[in-house]
Amino acid sequence: MKIVIINGPNLNLLGKREPGIYGDLSFDQYFAQLQDQFKHIELVYFQSNIEGEIIDALQLHGFNADGIVINPGGYTHTSVAIGDAIAAIQAPVIEVHISNIHARESFRQLSHVSAKAKGTIAGLGLHGYSLAINWFLQAL
Repeated sequence: MKIVIINGPNLNLLGKREPGIYGDLSFDQYFAQLQDQFKHIELVYFQSNIEGEIIDALQLHGFNADGIVINPGGYTHTSVAIGDAIAAIQAPVIEVHISNIHARESFRQLSHVSAKAKGTIAGLGLHGYSLAINWFLQAL
């Protein structure tokens, strides 16, 4: 089984950026924990601050991965193109947000991804990624 994690803008700053909201662990550190937790599956990680590169990653992995976990960051609220890319691929997608986007500013409550994703996990911190991977393990 192959699960691809795609993170959007500013998520490369986890561990440094607003630790009160996002915690003090970098995603690279967390990804190592995920690899230890899910040794029996292939985990691939990609992060970009560039919308087109996120779309390229969805298209690259969307036809050969068993599932994709995406945190589009700020593009969640602005990118119709990322939503369209998710609709165009075969792999099921779970949208993950570290913070509860529905409890934040009103502009963050709109997602161009949610309607195209199989499901959404928000507000459970980094743990949301492992919950998404576990969903793939049970559903597939």
